[in-house]
Amino acid sequence: MQIYLLRHGIAEDGKPGRPDSERALTAEGREKLRRVLKRARAADCAPSLILSSPYRRALETAEVAAAVLGYKRDVVHARALTPDASPPDCWDEVRSHKDEPSILLSTHEPLASSLAAYLLRSPALQVDMKKAALLRLDCDRFTPEPHCVLKWMLTPGVCLE
Repeated sequence: MQIYLLRHGIAEDGKPGRPDSERALTAEGREKLRRVLKRARAADCAPSLILSSPYRRALETAEVAAAVLGYKRDVVHARALTPDASPPDCWDEVRSHKDEPSILLSTHEPLASSLAAYLLRSPALQVDMKKAALLRLDCDRFTPEPHCVLKWMLTPGVCLE
């Protein structure tokens, strides 16, 4: 399975009295996200399933990914992808879809970087998951502990047009 780990794009600042989960993507966030996703599409990124945190900015990120990557199914909401979720819970979610050839996870920090380290079985690894960063990991075993291999990482800064 190819696992694409996508951190949401730039979101609006929080507003008093409004839950963090309702923050939307900004126009700049959408544009940087599209740049990364267009480059990923050129690298044959074509998820068979997209899972997203239920937070608005992650869902909007997943919708942009679906449009740019030609994904035709519904985006699936997954509580295991919220900012405070744990990497083992996320891995369990991924394992429940082990028959999919490729899966894209739209999520947040600090989960994105800690999940990358967990999937690579390197807890001390520090991954700088910029907003709109996309990481590809390959996994061929779905044991209780993950065994993935890092293939590539894209950030908006390396995807300039």
